[in-house]
Amino acid sequence: MNIIDAHAHIIERIAGFGSKGELRPLGNGKARWANGDEIFLIPSQLGSYDFTAESFISLMNEEGVNKAVLLQGSFYGFQNEYSYDATKKYPEKFVSAGTLDPFCKQKNELLQRLLDIMKIRIIKFEVSSGGGLMSYHKDFDLDGEVFNDIFSTIANYGCTLVLDIGSPGMPSFQIEAVRKVAMTYPEMKIVICHLLAPTLNDAHELEEGLRKLCLENVWFDLAAIPWNLAPETYPYPTGRKYLKMAKNIVGSKKMIWGSDVPSVITREKYSNLISFITTANIFTDKELEEIFYLNAVDVYFA
Repeated sequence: MNIIDAHAHIIERIAGFGSKGELRPLGNGKARWANGDEIFLIPSQLGSYDFTAESFISLMNEEGVNKAVLLQGSFYGFQNEYSYDATKKYPEKFVSAGTLDPFCKQKNELLQRLLDIMKIRIIKFEVSSGGGLMSYHKDFDLDGEVFNDIFSTIANYGCTLVLDIGSPGMPSFQIEAVRKVAMTYPEMKIVICHLLAPTLNDAHELEEGLRKLCLENVWFDLAAIPWNLAPETYPYPTGRKYLKMAKNIVGSKKMIWGSDVPSVITREKYSNLISFITTANIFTDKELEEIFYLNAVDVYFA
């Protein structure tokens, strides 16, 4: 089976930023926030201060993953230049998204460079209160003035918009706002990360969100579902319940597999992030082909 990892990150050097200040590498895959908290975010065998394109390609080859979509966020630090360079160096392996902080005074110039100079056609915003824009900016409306001009511009350029809105209960979890954006720009493809990032007790919120966002131009990636279900372990029965719910509500054609490497593989093997889906007896072979390959081709490579 052909596989595209439609939610992955490469890191030239850890340079994150969030509610705890800046994130700086310590070596051996560890990093420290400005408040002193330390985290483990890269398996040491894959990188000490970084997770390079070459390390990721090696991992992909081991698991039979053909291509990957390189997304970004503030957790690792924006990696526009490095992801772009990797796409140019390995065009058969990668397509790159771009990102920016919409609160920058030169946000329009930054966006135009991504679109006109770098020719990027995937724009991702990690807005989540947990590790994105709302973790270090005041809460804001996703369908309000912060993004209005940006969404209009990228829609006009024919870009795919990727949004990480965090988990149910977070101020960033704005289903109605995302629905409004999707309906305002019906020709713009929108991908919502992490299947709305439900935790163990969020079945009701997930069902409600999926029903409201069951729209022609909206897809859901399946990255980091196991991560958000801690302390549940493989084969993630709650995660499988959520996958079945998503199939029944939005359908397999609206689901796109992704891993969210590298941090997720500090807890779980890359292969298990694939097999907890393929061995769940939820999807037919044809549906698995859609989820692991064809849908990503339509959204990101077409």
